[in-house]
Amino acid sequence: MAFLLSTDGFDEDGPGHYRRYKDYLGSVKAVFPPSAFALASSDWYHDYSDHRCPHDAWLESATVHENAAGERQENRSLSIAIRLLGAYHDGHIELLYPQVFAYRLDMWDGKSGHEDWRYDELRLSERNTLLHEIEWCGRRDTGRWLIEASDLEFRWLPKT
Repeated sequence: MAFLLSTDGFDEDGPGHYRRYKDYLGSVKAVFPPSAFALASSDWYHDYSDHRCPHDAWLESATVHENAAGERQENRSLSIAIRLLGAYHDGHIELLYPQVFAYRLDMWDGKSGHEDWRYDELRLSERNTLLHEIEWCGRRDTGRWLIEASDLEFRWLPKT
């Protein structure tokens, strides 16, 4: 079940899809990861005129960290950090997935990089973990990412 992605018809009926998404968020609030819920339900995150909104931002880096603990460093976990140049080029967006359970980073046309962060959606997986699906697009679709994680931390860093 998805709401805000181009493959779900968001381009044709954005307001209707967005209303259904808000209803969905309200129905799963009790089990949704708290930081991700605050982000997804905020007034500004999907407002393209807000400089913190990731729509049309450009990827600067994506780092997968394999964290280790234990006497032999045998206790392993994954985290992912993403840094974007905001769409207005006046700041950076940093996203941190503190504990990642699965991810898929597909790129099928990277001649010009990822190009623009088009649409994204935060929803629950069948296991009640966070799913973050991201579409990348330039003149045509360039890729799609899907990250399953414990939560999502967002940081806006304005340029000074």
